[in-house]
Amino acid sequence: MIKGSCLCGKIRFAVDGPILGMVNCHCSDCRKAYGSAFGTEALCEKDDFRYVKGEALISSYKQSERITREFCRVCGSLLPLRQDWYPQIGIPGGLLDDDPQVAPSQHIFVGDKAPWWEITDDKPQHEAYPPGVDPTIIADATSPF
Repeated sequence: MIKGSCLCGKIRFAVDGPILGMVNCHCSDCRKAYGSAFGTEALCEKDDFRYVKGEALISSYKQSERITREFCRVCGSLLPLRQDWYPQIGIPGGLLDDDPQVAPSQHIFVGDKAPWWEITDDKPQHEAYPPGVDPTIIADATSPF
């Protein structure tokens, strides 16, 4: 089990299965949501994710027709991205309290990256979606989840 929590610790969650992978997403939506040069997302199967504390403190923002972002209404931390139509959960990497046993393996949406940020590692870089991801099942052209 991998545990995670928001900044204030009032919302806690657990992942009862493996983290399937991690990516650094440079799309403008992730940059704004994370308030950073990119957002690091850890993916798990929806059935493996559960909130264990503080679910009543979750507030949400409807970003688009199909994307609703959740956050802690006490500390403002961005919370895992859960969409009815998507089989996986996108967990902001910084929320993980335990070692997920994986690290980001690639950069996605580098075509939209912040002009002031330089990617200096040798991980694969994709202009938009990585190979194998069907963008027709994704809500917005700029969002990987």
